[in-house]
Amino acid sequence: MTGILMLATMVMGALLYDARRRLKALEGWAHSLREEAAAMAPEPMALQPRPAPPEPPLEFVSPRPEPRAAPTPPRLEPKVEPIAPRAERVRSRLAGIGFEDLFGRKLPIWAGGLTLIVAAVLLVKYSIDSGLLSPGVRVVLGLLFGGAMIVMAEVARHREAAIRDPRVAQALAGAGVGALYAAVLAAANLYALVGPGTAFVGLAMVTALALALALRFGAPCAVLGLVGGLAAPALVQSDSPSVPLLAGYLALVIGAITLLSRRQRWIWLGLSALVGGAGWSLFTIAIGGLDAGATVSMGLLVVLLALGLPALTLDGRAAPLLRAGAAVVGAVQLAVLVANGNFAPLTWGLYGLLSLAYVWLANRTPTLQRTVAVPLLTAIGLAAGWPGPDLGLFAAVIAGTTLIFGGYALRHLWREGTRFDEVGLLCAAGLGSYAISLLQFYEGMAGQDVRFAMLGLLFALVPASGVALGWNKAARHHDARFALLASGAGVLVAVAGLIGLPGWSAPIAIAAVAACLLGLSIAARDPRVLLGGLGFVAASVFALVVTGAGELDRLFEIANAPHPGHAVLRWGALALVAAGYAWRSAGASLRLALQPLAVLLGYGLVAQVVPAPWLAVASAAGLLLLAEAYRRTPMLRLQSALATLAALLVLWTLEPLARWLGAALFSLAADPVLVTDLPALDMAMRQLLVPGIAALFAVWRLSERLPTLTFKVGAAVAGAIALVSVHVLYKQLFAMADRTAFVEHGLAERCLWEIGLLAAAYALWRWLEQGRAALALIAAALGHGVTYTVVLHDPLWAEQAVGRWPLVNWLIPAFGLVPAALVLAERIAPERMIRLRRPADALRMATVLLFAFATLRQLFAGSVLVHASIGEGESILWSVLAIGLAVGFLVHGIRRGGRDWRLVSLGLMLVAVAKVFLLDASGLEGLLRIASFLALGFSLIGVGWLYSRYLKPMVKEAA
Repeated sequence: MTGILMLATMVMGALLYDARRRLKALEGWAHSLREEAAAMAPEPMALQPRPAPPEPPLEFVSPRPEPRAAPTPPRLEPKVEPIAPRAERVRSRLAGIGFEDLFGRKLPIWAGGLTLIVAAVLLVKYSIDSGLLSPGVRVVLGLLFGGAMIVMAEVARHREAAIRDPRVAQALAGAGVGALYAAVLAAANLYALVGPGTAFVGLAMVTALALALALRFGAPCAVLGLVGGLAAPALVQSDSPSVPLLAGYLALVIGAITLLSRRQRWIWLGLSALVGGAGWSLFTIAIGGLDAGATVSMGLLVVLLALGLPALTLDGRAAPLLRAGAAVVGAVQLAVLVANGNFAPLTWGLYGLLSLAYVWLANRTPTLQRTVAVPLLTAIGLAAGWPGPDLGLFAAVIAGTTLIFGGYALRHLWREGTRFDEVGLLCAAGLGSYAISLLQFYEGMAGQDVRFAMLGLLFALVPASGVALGWNKAARHHDARFALLASGAGVLVAVAGLIGLPGWSAPIAIAAVAACLLGLSIAARDPRVLLGGLGFVAASVFALVVTGAGELDRLFEIANAPHPGHAVLRWGALALVAAGYAWRSAGASLRLALQPLAVLLGYGLVAQVVPAPWLAVASAAGLLLLAEAYRRTPMLRLQSALATLAALLVLWTLEPLARWLGAALFSLAADPVLVTDLPALDMAMRQLLVPGIAALFAVWRLSERLPTLTFKVGAAVAGAIALVSVHVLYKQLFAMADRTAFVEHGLAERCLWEIGLLAAAYALWRWLEQGRAALALIAAALGHGVTYTVVLHDPLWAEQAVGRWPLVNWLIPAFGLVPAALVLAERIAPERMIRLRRPADALRMATVLLFAFATLRQLFAGSVLVHASIGEGESILWSVLAIGLAVGFLVHGIRRGGRDWRLVSLGLMLVAVAKVFLLDASGLEGLLRIASFLALGFSLIGVGWLYSRYLKPMVKEAA
């Protein structure tokens, strides 16, 4: 009863599907009628305006009153039936026709067929419940009833003119097929009148009859045949089902249904049959426990369902996509068959058969060519998961897979059209097969390395064959297929080298592959191959870093490499390869990356030979060589390499610069810079002086090649490094290691340093015509003098020995260097110094005042000015000196027109007067007091006279 109801449900679904399709067709017909009715509707008539009479010429126009306007006649509108009501009537009429056709004509017929089937079922059930008929009689009556329905369908078909509806015959035929299925199932499963084999044959015969009736009565019989044919193996119970018989039955039934679908153009029927057959095959394979015959039968069935039947039956626009999907499903099913069959040779043979059929059909089906990678990758995955494979069988499987799919790819690789699928197949066949071979058998034992290295070279021939076949093809220049294949072969060769060669040579092996790809790129004139080789360059560098711990330590410090010879070979090979790639790179971005890499690898090569303390000197020599090469051959475009070497030099200077900078920062807090705070002499020579001078010379030699900004920045950085190195070396002369030495020699050291800076500035300006560099040195000397001599360590308030002899000491150079620096700067850049006149005058006045008072103090205190106290006589002389300086500033200001000088003169005079009255006079008696007042009086008079003489012409001029 369950099977019968299932069949009835399927039939009802098919009938409803057909009703829905026809209803859509009716709606389309109604829509076309509405459009036709709208097009046939008349348009409203419009009245044309009457043309105006021509105006008479101007000369004949006489003045007369304007005539009255004639009344406008009423506009005539034709009576036209409105469009909207008519369209609504057409739409309602069509809607009524569609409703009546569906619910009055179609559905009752299908419902009648289903009712007949249900009536037959109820009749059989009633006979069973009442015990009226024996089981045999019931089955015979069911068969007779089914046959009678089919006969009545045939009669209805012949009397089509009287019945006027083909669906009556279809319903009767469907009811008859359903009754026959029910009778056979009842005889087998319900009453056990026949065995499973007989029932199976009966169901097959009913299915064949249903397909035959489908040719006469339409799709409903085909649907019943499909459902009954696929359900028959499950509905017939058997203790020991025969898998070969099942496979043969499914092949016949599905083949018949698919052929019927092609003949009748019912693609949905053929697709449903293939899906049902795939479900049966997958279910049977998944259960497992298949013997050899069952395995062969199911394998052949999968091949038939995956490739044979779709190629013969499926057509139309969606046919290529459906065929490809069927092929992919078949490959997956055979993979399950191989796995469940314990990877037996028979199952692998069936998979090979599918693979051959797959590529054969792909040659004729363009859409299927897109999915050839599926069976290849499936085979590789199966081989990878093969537990404990036999070496011979494994080799046969891998060789067969590579030959089948590799041969197909080579055949299609260089044909017309750009396709990358074949490139992927070749690379997957070579790389994948080698990878699973290593996974299954390579254990790193003695004696395996050479054999597996040779195996890798053998698999490298797969993509290399594509390279060789495309060498003379013009199409290889249009895309990246040639480069991808070359890179794939390179990967296999590199892996073989890593396996077969010692571990320390891994970077060399990968670099050798990169060198081969570079040569191939040059020979083939294909820059894409060079781009592929860049990956091997990066891999070789990675291998070098991973396997060279001791070698890396030698780059910046003293360390011992385990094998110096190996280190030289490793770094040298990579440096040569990187230099070759940098030389052949056409793009600026590639040069920007490859030139620094080549320089760094070359530096690493030198580091394996030269001790770390001398690497800065070696880098400086390399910078000079590169600068000279670039100056002589600009086509080399070595800007990135030069920048990299310059950066290396800067890195080497960081440590001594950091020590010097730390001491300099502490010196701004009046902490003297001692020689023990600075880098050692040898470090300063190697890591500061040589790099600084080399960088300065390189920048000078490349002044015409470098951009202006680069030249300025490079010259500034190199000059600063050189200046710091000279300062460190200069500090070694005095070697002040404690505070006492700083007190004795600090002022002298500063004076000599500033004199040297000014002398170097003069030489740069006078003989080398380097005005900017000279101004930079003058600024350094001026800043040094003002910061340390004038502000922080001035002898007037800091312990600094100036010398024992008056005027023959360090006070004149200490305070005279500031005005001298200003004079030299005015000669070099007078237009700039005009804008800095007021700060320059302030410095001059400050240094004059400090020098004068320091000289006076030295007469009384000796070499260290802060050690002795100030007496009364010295105090008075300070006041007198202040007044004299005020007079001198006033005279200078009047002569030069310097208002700042005059203002400072007045301020200095006021301070002196206040000091005399408040301090000096209160502590003096007798002639000293009188003399002090006389000096102050005459000074004030002189200042007033000078001002009056100077200001009177200015007042007259203003008046």
